[in-house]
Amino acid sequence: MSRRFWNELTTQLEPYTPGEQPQIDKLLKLNTNESPYPPSPRVLEALHSISGEDLLRYPDPASTALRQAVADYHGISVDSVFAGNGSDEVLSHVFLGLLKQPKELLFPDISYSFYPVWCQLHDVQYRQVPLRRDFTLHPDDYDSAAAAIILPNPNAPTGLLQPLAAIRQFLEAAPDRLLVVDEAYIDFGGESAIPLLADYDNLLVVQTLSKSRALAGLRIGLAFGSPELIEGLERIKDSFNSYPLDVVAQRAAVEAYRDKAWFAECCGAVIQSRETLSQELAALDFEVLPSSANFLFAKHVSIPGKRIFEALRGQGVIVRRWDKPRIQEYLRFSVGTPQQCARLIETLRSLLPGC
Repeated sequence: MSRRFWNELTTQLEPYTPGEQPQIDKLLKLNTNESPYPPSPRVLEALHSISGEDLLRYPDPASTALRQAVADYHGISVDSVFAGNGSDEVLSHVFLGLLKQPKELLFPDISYSFYPVWCQLHDVQYRQVPLRRDFTLHPDDYDSAAAAIILPNPNAPTGLLQPLAAIRQFLEAAPDRLLVVDEAYIDFGGESAIPLLADYDNLLVVQTLSKSRALAGLRIGLAFGSPELIEGLERIKDSFNSYPLDVVAQRAAVEAYRDKAWFAECCGAVIQSRETLSQELAALDFEVLPSSANFLFAKHVSIPGKRIFEALRGQGVIVRRWDKPRIQEYLRFSVGTPQQCARLIETLRSLLPGC
């Protein structure tokens, strides 16, 4: 197949590699941090109510009902909420519209591996700031002269959480430096930075409905910030795709936010399973980082991570591993149901003696 029509950017890009989606019988899929529980029954009812008339019309380009539901949920104004096709699209708009500046962007050296890809795609100057030896992140390590900082909280893939006091320290250290907090996993044990928007106009928070609200298949993402920041993202959106969220996604997302009881129950179940799984992994001689996300990041004290990864795959258990400095021995385990976690532990018990 000829590549002669590719331009220089396409040729040089090193695309993000998502977690694999293999089609294997009796697969235990613990590699992409999807929810182990289904979305709210109210979401399913909303999907069943979609009519042919709904589908032949264009969706609301402003996602008004969704943004209002989210604003009501958080107690903020609707003009502080932006909606897009998954947090990845929202973040791409953020990189293009807000983070592409004359000064450099900073983010941790171990974090979401899509960040360098967006920098390359949108020609954003960046520098990766090393985490400490224990994988912790410290505001003092970040140059106040930088244009902006983006960090996942909890961090991915480590699962370590920054408390709101640290987020405040970032914001107050440089009021003219934008801080983007990527909160894909915040609902599993952290405290969102959204309430800080009332005090800081240099804060943008990004969230997703793929994890805690079990809507990964619909691709719904949100950003929260001052009306001026949101207006900037709207300008990028309307110059790229003025109808980002389809009618199905919008209606499902509204009901996902309205069903607070289902949301709390599912998050609580994941947290309980995470703590149990952490203890069971430790009993198998894994060093497990304390996690506030819906996954655990761990390495075995004596057996190479790649060997365990491949042995698990041979038994139909898929987890995530990165062949990168500092973390090549670690495995990331998505937290499943109690039954799924039990199968993981049983499989590890049978494999580890022979690894």
